[in-house]
Amino acid sequence: MATACVHMEIECNTGSPSGGGRDRQPGLREEQTGPSGVAERPVGPLTPGNAGRGKGPQFKVNVQSKESQEIDVSLPTPQTVRNLQATLHAKAKGSPNYRFYALYDKLYRKDVLTHAYRCCRANAGAGGVDNQTFEDIESKGLPQWLDELTEELRNKTYHPQPVRRVHIPKPNGKLRPLGIPTVKDRVVQMAAVLVLEPIFEADLQPEQYAYRPYRSALDAVQAVHWLLTRGYTEVVDADLSGYFDSIPHTELLKSVARRISDGRILGLIKMWLDAPVEETDERGRKHRTTRNKEEGRGCPQGAPISPLLSNLYMRRFVLGWKTLGHESRLKARIVNYADDFVICCRGSSREAAQAMRAMMQTLKLTVNETKTRQCRVPDDSFDFLGYTLGRCWSAKMGRSYIGTRPSKKKVIELCRIVNERTSRNWEFRSVEELVTELNRLLVGWANYFRLGQVSKAYAAVDRHVSRRLRQWLCGKHKVQGQGTSRFPNDHLYQTLGLAQLKGRTRNFPWANA
Repeated sequence: MATACVHMEIECNTGSPSGGGRDRQPGLREEQTGPSGVAERPVGPLTPGNAGRGKGPQFKVNVQSKESQEIDVSLPTPQTVRNLQATLHAKAKGSPNYRFYALYDKLYRKDVLTHAYRCCRANAGAGGVDNQTFEDIESKGLPQWLDELTEELRNKTYHPQPVRRVHIPKPNGKLRPLGIPTVKDRVVQMAAVLVLEPIFEADLQPEQYAYRPYRSALDAVQAVHWLLTRGYTEVVDADLSGYFDSIPHTELLKSVARRISDGRILGLIKMWLDAPVEETDERGRKHRTTRNKEEGRGCPQGAPISPLLSNLYMRRFVLGWKTLGHESRLKARIVNYADDFVICCRGSSREAAQAMRAMMQTLKLTVNETKTRQCRVPDDSFDFLGYTLGRCWSAKMGRSYIGTRPSKKKVIELCRIVNERTSRNWEFRSVEELVTELNRLLVGWANYFRLGQVSKAYAAVDRHVSRRLRQWLCGKHKVQGQGTSRFPNDHLYQTLGLAQLKGRTRNFPWANA
C-alpha cells in the first residue's frame, strides 16, 4: 500500500489521545460539516442528463478502457421545456391523486427531443449494440435523425434494441454490470425523464437525496450527521444486494401507473425493462439473454430512465416506513441515496433492523447481510457515501465530537488511481498533460470530500501525489535517487502548477463565517 495511505490509518485519530473526552459539537471551522446545500460546484447535475449519476465524486466510465473520468455535466434547459416541466410539477404537487393521461405526445416535441439528445451527447459514452455513436449521427445530419425518430414515436413504430452489457471494476475488486442502450434508446429514455421527472419529483420523499434537482450526496451526508448530533445515535448501516437487478417489474409499473394512466408511456417503460441484454465473451462471441423479461425483474444500471425508476421504487420503502408507524414507534429516521440508506434511531436499532428486513422481503429485495450492521455512535463509526461518521478529535478544542471525515477506503482508492496515472507506462506523456490530469482528479475529489475533518486526508493525499509525481519525473528525466533536490515541492507546486489540497479549507464558505 502506498506510504501516504498507510500513514492515513495512523493519522486519522478518531478519539482523544487518552481515549476520553466528551462528544460535543465544537465551534470549529474545518470540523463543521458546513451549511446544508453549500458546495463549490454542484455534486450532481441539475439536469437529468447524467444517466450514470452515482455516489461520491462525479466520475464517468469509459467502457472501452474501463477507466473512470471526472465529469461535470450541467446543461441549461430550454425555456419551453422548463415551462412544460413547471406545469406538470405544479399539477402533480397540487393534485396528489391526479393521474396523467396524455403525455406520450410530449416525448416527440421538437424542443424536448432536441434537449434530450443534447443531454445524452454531453455525457458522451460508447455506442450500444448497433455501434452507432453521436459522431456517426452528426456526420449524417442530426436534424434528419431527430425527424426520423420523431416519426417513429408519432407512428408508434419505435421499438428499443437490446442493451449492451459491460462490467466495470469496483474498488473492492468485483465487477459492476452496466447496461448501455443504443443512442436512440438513450435519447427516447431521456425525453421520458424530462417529462416524467417533474411529476414524480412531487411525490418523492424528503429522505431521498439521489438523482434529484438541487439535492446531492453531500446533503445526504449532512442529514445523517444532523440526526447523529440530535441523539439518533443507534444506527442501522444497511446494504442491498443488486438493487437495480432485483427491482420487480410488476410492482414497479404499479408505482408508475399510480400517477400515469397513459398506456403508451407505460408500454414504453415495460419494453425498456424487458429489453434483451447482449454480452460479449472473452472470445468476442455475442450472447443475448432475456432474463429480465423471463424473471420479471431488473432495471439496467446505466440507462437514463433507471435512476428515476429506482427512486420511484425505493419510495415504497421510505414512505412505508412512516405509514406503518416504524418511524414514530422506534424513533427511527431514514436517509436514502440510491440503493444506500441508513436508519438513525433514538430507539432500538435491533428492532429497526428487524422491521427493515421484513419490509424488504415484502418488496422482494434482498438485504446484504454481510455488509448490513448495527452500531452505536460515537463508540462505533460507519461509512456512508464515502464518508466516515463517528467520533472525531479536535486538538484545538481538546475534546471529541461526532463528525465526518473522508473514509480511509476513499483515500486509498484515490491513491491507487494516482499510482496508475503516474506509472512508468505513462512516461511518454508531457509533464503538462499529466499535471493537468492530476489536478482535474484532485480538485474533483476534494470538491466532494470537503465536509468535516478533512485536513489529515488532504495532507496524506498531498504527500502521496507529490511523491508519485516526483518518482515519475525522475523516471522520465533519468534522474537517480528520490529527486527531492531536483524536484522539490516548490517546483511541483509553483513551477509545474500541481494542485495542493492543503489549505483549501480556508476557502470553504463557512471558514470565514
